[in-house]
Amino acid sequence: MKALVSVLVAEPSEIVCEGLKTLIEASGSYNFLSPVHQLTGLYDRLEVIRPDVLILNPVLLSTPLNPDVCMSPKRQLTALAQARPSMPIVALVYQYVEQSLLHQFDDIVDITAGRSGLLNVLSSVTHQHTAATEEAMPLDTKESYELSDRETDVLVLVAKGLSSKEIADALHISIHTVNSHRKNITAKTGIKSVAGLAVYAMLHNLME
Repeated sequence: MKALVSVLVAEPSEIVCEGLKTLIEASGSYNFLSPVHQLTGLYDRLEVIRPDVLILNPVLLSTPLNPDVCMSPKRQLTALAQARPSMPIVALVYQYVEQSLLHQFDDIVDITAGRSGLLNVLSSVTHQHTAATEEAMPLDTKESYELSDRETDVLVLVAKGLSSKEIADALHISIHTVNSHRKNITAKTGIKSVAGLAVYAMLHNLME
């Protein structure tokens, strides 16, 4: 039996969450996880429940993920994407949001979209992620710890401080492919932080 795709919703309104739950669960293809109503503690939640898709109200990005660290909404979204690179993040929009911020999301759901619009977006980001993961996987089945040429390209750009979106644009690949490459890089090098990857790149003479 095919595993259900798990969906986490981060949305301040309980009414909206209940509506999304009804629409998503009725399709029979998704597992609606217990929603969160604020960003505080979301990092830990992602690590524990490991959702396949995150639906996020951009309004929440105006509050800090970590009370001790002040970041802009764009930086907070980047941090969330880096916390779980394999997870598409979909914006749930029902009020004005800056276009520059919306462009950083993997897709957008308007509150007026209805059941079909919501499920189409979930299907799209799930399909794109699956295709990107397969594209980023090595052709052989042997376990390999040597970075591929494309993984090396991604590593260098990560070390230079580029976001996944910027890397995708620079290499003309999808953001999901970039995130899959980043996951492979972490698995092969054992290094999770950008600073650590930058040191790795310099030690292996990968930086210009």
